[in-house]
Amino acid sequence: MQLQSFYIVRFNDCDPLGHLNNSRYLDYMLNAREDHLREYYGITLPDFYKQGLTWVVRNHEIQYIRPALYNEKVGIISRLITLADNYVDVEMLMMDEHLKTLKAILWTNFTCIDPQTGRKKQHTDAFMELASGMEIHAVDRAEGIAERAKQLMSLVQ
Repeated sequence: MQLQSFYIVRFNDCDPLGHLNNSRYLDYMLNAREDHLREYYGITLPDFYKQGLTWVVRNHEIQYIRPALYNEKVGIISRLITLADNYVDVEMLMMDEHLKTLKAILWTNFTCIDPQTGRKKQHTDAFMELASGMEIHAVDRAEGIAERAKQLMSLVQ
């Protein structure tokens, strides 16, 4: 199952040339990931918070490939690429509305945190069971995000 959603690039998110501002790519893709979890798996972040789980971004790696333009409809795909005891890695792709042209690729590492203490913690057994049921896309992170972008571009363009 491919987790995907579509968004219109808004004027207030663009630079004077009508390109989506670089920092807004992160917002669009992270918002899409949250939407995907809710729409495809019935998961909301406040539900996990009540269970003593939350995640913080440890790092982002992003490659900008083609500009997203004002009033353009873009598709965003998100994928779980690593499930570990205390973190997950997610790959997010921004594409054109036909999902044929790659605009950007984002790898985000989310570290599991105890919301009461603010300290790193292990995922719960219930979370690991839930997440292991999600499709995990095998990505060779050692090759790097630039190589991954090349691989993806050769598949869709």
